[in-house]
Amino acid sequence: MRKPFSTAIVIIYSLIAISCAEDVKKPEARIYEPSFAPDLESFRQYQYPEWFSDAKFGIWAHWGPQAVPRQGDWYARKMYESDIVNRRTNEPTGKPSREYLYHVEHYGHPSKFGYKDIIPLWKAERWDPEKLMALYKRVGARYFVSMATHHDNFFLWDSKIHRWNSVKMGPMKDVVGLWQAAAKKEGLRFGVSEHLGASYTWFRPSHGADKSGPMKGVPYDGADPQYQDLYHPKTAADDYAWYTKDSLNQQNWFASISELLEMYKPDLLYTDGALPFEKYGQRMLANFYNQDIIKNGGLLEAVYTCKHLQPEGRWVRDIERGAMDSISPEPWQTDTSIGDWYYRTGQKYMTGVEVIQMLVDIVSKNGNLLLNVVQTPEGDLEPDVLDILEEIAEWTPVNGEGIYGTRPWKVYGEGPSISNQEKGTFGGVRDVRPYEAGDIRFTAKENAVFAFSMQKPEGQLKIVSLGKKAGLEERKIKSVRILGSSERIKWKQEEDALVIAMPSTLPEWIVTGFRIDFR
Repeated sequence: MRKPFSTAIVIIYSLIAISCAEDVKKPEARIYEPSFAPDLESFRQYQYPEWFSDAKFGIWAHWGPQAVPRQGDWYARKMYESDIVNRRTNEPTGKPSREYLYHVEHYGHPSKFGYKDIIPLWKAERWDPEKLMALYKRVGARYFVSMATHHDNFFLWDSKIHRWNSVKMGPMKDVVGLWQAAAKKEGLRFGVSEHLGASYTWFRPSHGADKSGPMKGVPYDGADPQYQDLYHPKTAADDYAWYTKDSLNQQNWFASISELLEMYKPDLLYTDGALPFEKYGQRMLANFYNQDIIKNGGLLEAVYTCKHLQPEGRWVRDIERGAMDSISPEPWQTDTSIGDWYYRTGQKYMTGVEVIQMLVDIVSKNGNLLLNVVQTPEGDLEPDVLDILEEIAEWTPVNGEGIYGTRPWKVYGEGPSISNQEKGTFGGVRDVRPYEAGDIRFTAKENAVFAFSMQKPEGQLKIVSLGKKAGLEERKIKSVRILGSSERIKWKQEEDALVIAMPSTLPEWIVTGFRIDFR
């Protein structure tokens, strides 16, 4: 068990006489001095909390008004792209986006009907956070993350920063607060995701106009001064990178995220990018860590996850739509979605088997999986999504002993996929890949190693890494059993492999777990 930050704690004992008639003592007061300074070197004292390393699996509600058109991710930007701009070069491509064409056809021209007019259409009338949270716990999630604000600058909490939030508009509900209450009721750790840092340049197209056609030169509604609190003032011509260079925008980000953290005091904060804006980001993070120490009576339990390639012990590295290609000495996280990031009509979802395979691969490399479960604009889940979750819910209770609370073994796996790893979208390797016979992933806990066959084994399973001559394990094998099966199995540790004979009946699921105990 980790000890409190003893060097950072000043304990003040005071006995206060209330009155001559009352002999009452106030509880002792504990004041925790700031442990973290807004400095990258100060963050090196951070220690990864055990709860995060043990949890392994989180579910994310990447949800908001951009789901309303049912056209997927980034709608609030793409609906203004009559001429798609290359975000790296800021040069136009001469092609309109699919979302712009859809918007003009279904809602009208963005000079007349803009994103501000989409927001009131988001009612979330079928959203039941308690029911969904109970389902997510049953599926196997150990933590839950709520979207707090996306690049659209719409806040899902009761904010005093601006009027564009879910309490004053749309659902008229404190989405973050209701999610948090539901997570607390189910005993899940709670996190929030912020994507605000990119919004200042992300919304640049909303300030434009058509370059051709009947509406040529007519400004979109993002150029209207009365809506600058939603679309932001247009950034300078050379300010188009992921993070704005404008100091006023950076201060706005700091004030907004500080309000979020102070109001909800989450266990986890996710940033969609690297730690933003140097001094402002470092101040935010120092405050987040210090605030959590106070919340937890001297223990730091907070997790900050962002997309810095080298966390160096200061926070958790997040990899979007990808995974590590080896065991990391530090905990890390994959964030991905079961489908598109926002609801999209006709989208293709991952299968339950693919989610399980991805989870096992990530955990074998010391990572966690944060999975977005796509909600409809109304707030419920499609039947296809419910079926996928039920498939996962059947697997995790039986196989969870080889997932939760485990740590990496000597090697993360063996089989064809080890030497055939394709690069992922945002770093690492693909988070979903086809697995073949012989692909195995390992985890370890106490006196056991867990071996997961990524495809259902037939006949016999040979685990080369546990052969005598592999030299990876000095302990002698005591027993081998199949997770979820009461059948006794025959096995033999040979020179080149541990050979396990499959019984006549195996569990129904594809990814099959084996527990190997040692003397």
